[in-house]
Amino acid sequence: MRSNFILFLAAFFTAYGLVNFYIFIRGWRVFAPKSSLRVCFAVIFLVLALSFIAGRLLENIWLSVVSDVFVWMGAFWIAAMLYLFLSLVLLDLMRLINHWVPFFPSSVKAYPSKAKRTVALVITGSVLFLLGAGHINARIPRIQTLDLSIPKKAEGIETLNIVAASDIHLGSIIGKRRLDSLVAKINALNPDLVLLPGDIMDEDIAPVIKENVGDTLRNLKSRWGVFAVTGNHEYIGGVEEACDYLSDHGVIVLRDQVVKVNESFYLVGREDRSIRRQGKNRKRLQELMAGADQTCPVILMDHQPFQLEEGETNGVDLQISGHTHHGQLWPLNLITERVYELSWGYKKKNSTHVYVSCGFGSWGPPVRIGNRPEIVNLKISFLK
Repeated sequence: MRSNFILFLAAFFTAYGLVNFYIFIRGWRVFAPKSSLRVCFAVIFLVLALSFIAGRLLENIWLSVVSDVFVWMGAFWIAAMLYLFLSLVLLDLMRLINHWVPFFPSSVKAYPSKAKRTVALVITGSVLFLLGAGHINARIPRIQTLDLSIPKKAEGIETLNIVAASDIHLGSIIGKRRLDSLVAKINALNPDLVLLPGDIMDEDIAPVIKENVGDTLRNLKSRWGVFAVTGNHEYIGGVEEACDYLSDHGVIVLRDQVVKVNESFYLVGREDRSIRRQGKNRKRLQELMAGADQTCPVILMDHQPFQLEEGETNGVDLQISGHTHHGQLWPLNLITERVYELSWGYKKKNSTHVYVSCGFGSWGPPVRIGNRPEIVNLKISFLK
């Protein structure tokens, strides 16, 4: 598994480097050969392209305002990089078509330098607008409410009010202020149960500890507790430290465990698939379900929504997942829709309800384009 992770990093950094090189070359050609602006452009571009990596590395040795600035700059640059790349590819396709079927205005050929500068300004302005609008959108979650019916009896209760928030990504980008807002919104829904289906932490836990975010987690209020499962990002930053921190601050982390809540229904929490990075395997769902009386309602949390048929064939009544962010930045949702059976939203597989959340927070860019962050409110009714 370690070799697979190294190959993944190598592929990621190769792609990252090639995309940045492509954007750099196209930007470099906008400026006149002897212009001092070329030097300014090169310096600014290099800082932006390396800032996210530098910031993440710096967090591990010197967590400070400086590391935060680099992380924030780099995070926005990742989104900018995507839309600059797409814009330039589209532009190059248009140039190729124009070569064979001319349709550009004559002024483009007559004044090529001016045309380059104009196009560069339009693309840059458009990308900046997208980043601004996407950042505002990423900070305004909606409450996604679903009414579901599970045809089983739950001892002592007829309804259950669940509030779920996946993919919070607490860290340098999403800190105490955003979590305060999330907790207030969750508490306002008067939940019977709060579920956090993975990626509660972003990467390194140090920014979370420094900002004392745990005190805010303690403010979550629900009738029967706050439960979580691990996500891939808990494994990136150190899964044991993350789980210990959550447990110390009132969150019950289910790691391949089954609990009976209020003697009414079962809650199953699966370890994230990323446990394989440690050379281990998580328990099979069939094994976990052996610990649940399936005449009672069974609710499953599994961070990554792969193999949804497992819940269906093993008697799960409701599965809640996250992880996908539904691409987070359009058009990446077109990829997640191909990778996952359900990239976002609700689906019923025979008698099993499945909901995949696009998440509350964001990874990398604090930007969402094409979808809004969400808090999921599941109102469940049982047989009387």
